[in-house]
Amino acid sequence: MKNKRIIPCLDVANGRVVKGKKFKNIQDVADPVTLAKKYNEAGADELVFYDITASTEERNIFHDVVGKVAQVTSIPFTVGGGIRTLEDIQLVLNAGADKVSINSAAITNPSFIEEAAEKFGSSCIVLAMDVKQVAANTWHVFSQGGSNDTEIEAIEWARSCEKLGAGEIVVNAIDTDGEKSGYNLALTKAIAEAVAIPVVASGGAGTEAHFAAALHEGKANGALAASVFHYGDINIPDLKKYLADITI
Repeated sequence: MKNKRIIPCLDVANGRVVKGKKFKNIQDVADPVTLAKKYNEAGADELVFYDITASTEERNIFHDVVGKVAQVTSIPFTVGGGIRTLEDIQLVLNAGADKVSINSAAITNPSFIEEAAEKFGSSCIVLAMDVKQVAANTWHVFSQGGSNDTEIEAIEWARSCEKLGAGEIVVNAIDTDGEKSGYNLALTKAIAEAVAIPVVASGGAGTEAHFAAALHEGKANGALAASVFHYGDINIPDLKKYLADITI
């Protein structure tokens, strides 16, 4: 599991970390700055911050919260939600983010990925995909909080955005999101094998073994999770020891 990443995710609404299942039943969890500091000290490899209502509310990210999180972390920090323009990216990077996550804006205007990569470099640009299975071995990209089927085929979308300049892809499986039943290994593997850039599995972590499966069978470069870390079901130092031990 060398060079594989464990990535806690902060889903933020109204300045608070929240969590739901399959993008529904959203519940309050904690203060994002407190959790960010905790995960930084626990040895997380990276941190992701999603302002989950910025796009649907058609507003900008809360830059003050991003700045406060950046002040208490020393690990790479990705921010997403409401990123629609090059100026949005610049403001988030100025606030302390290392990378930006682009989702809805790429669906509306794929050339935005290309423009962003040209200006800021591919290493700063992360494509986030919310994906549902629609048929056997067929997945579509969904928008608007997982409610709208764009009818974009997920694997082809990943390939297209890699060509446009995305430097990384986070694949969030809506069907398993918050269920703690394991990552969607077939989906993650299919996308990881289709592109040359790093792929991060998201949606479904419940046990340490689920992380191992995503990073090995799913061929992901990183595994992102939220509730299992927020509620203390899995401790990051213990998880990293587990992953190191099983590869001996």
